[in-house]
Amino acid sequence: MSHSQDIDKVRQDLRAMTDVCPIVLQFGTGRFLRAFVDLFLQELNQSGGPRAEAVVVQSTGRDRVDAFRTSGGRYHVAIRGLEKGLTVDRLVEVASVGQAFSAEHDWQRVLEVARLPTLVAIVSNATEAGFALESGDEPSNDPPRSFPAKLLKVLAARFESGLAGVAILPCELLEDNAQRLRQLVLQQAARWKLARPLLDWLADACPWCDTLVDRIVSAPRADDPMAAADPLFAVAEPFALWLLAKKDVPLFLRHPAVKAVEALEPYYLRKVRILNGAHTALVAKALPLGFPTVREAMLNPDLRRWLEALLFEEIVPTLEGRTEQPEQFARQCLERLANPFLEHRLADIALAHETKLRTRLWPTFDEFRARFGRLPKLLGEVLRPSA
Repeated sequence: MSHSQDIDKVRQDLRAMTDVCPIVLQFGTGRFLRAFVDLFLQELNQSGGPRAEAVVVQSTGRDRVDAFRTSGGRYHVAIRGLEKGLTVDRLVEVASVGQAFSAEHDWQRVLEVARLPTLVAIVSNATEAGFALESGDEPSNDPPRSFPAKLLKVLAARFESGLAGVAILPCELLEDNAQRLRQLVLQQAARWKLARPLLDWLADACPWCDTLVDRIVSAPRADDPMAAADPLFAVAEPFALWLLAKKDVPLFLRHPAVKAVEALEPYYLRKVRILNGAHTALVAKALPLGFPTVREAMLNPDLRRWLEALLFEEIVPTLEGRTEQPEQFARQCLERLANPFLEHRLADIALAHETKLRTRLWPTFDEFRARFGRLPKLLGEVLRPSA
């Protein structure tokens, strides 16, 4: 098949999607996005509004792309946990993924999605490691190596088609995530010496929307029958929150878990210091004692009391007056951590542990000492080995 015939085939395959309003292009096919953005789209579709679909892109490999295609884009998410003391356990079939592509094998198809008039947003979860440029990336790479370069190619294809800008909503847990991604895309464009009209369009026509995501998602237990039947199956807690720093993404703002706020910083501070700080503290305290999961650690009375003391005596006091209801949020986090259904492995949380200590616990240690004139004893216990 010639190149022109291949492009015609791509356009035929995607033509049916032009009647769908809206379309979300999603970089990332992992468990979190499947139980967050894609599940949100499913719930919006079920609420009676205009149907929306995601086109998902797997950056490396194609195992999940093959799973999506085999299942016709359908998979399951179990919502399991505690909510105000009551047990929640329900299964949702998600059917909001319209197409799944591999960046390595289907790059021209990804660019065709960029040219669809109905595309309204691009979401991603490339992890912190994905927020970097690669020196060997060239304009001729098909696809580019880094995520910012891939995004640049997608946006350039849209610009060259004369279409309006599209909202960029990163889901990576990084402060100012959209603004950081915007700078990386513009840096890559400058390296490639792209034309000034495109640079202006990238900077000004696309809403780069900082976001904060909050939902604990885990793999199913090995003995869960759905795990064998559905390779895309994921388990998520009932709690879900997606905060957006701008109000120009009306599709997602229809969802009750999505909220627009004037400033993300206080909420980011609260989540990282309390929820993520508690996770990292448990890694330092419970993993050496042989506890494999958060759930099992929380079932131990001594560890539970230790974590409560850490939260309410050392972490929350440094946040009073700086963020909204830190004590109430900490109590809610304890319920979330005690989720009897989630198998959240401490070894997984321990990845990049030293970096997490520096960002999640050391700032609280320093602020506690400055604010109260004494050392926080419990924080000192978990930080001393890394000092």
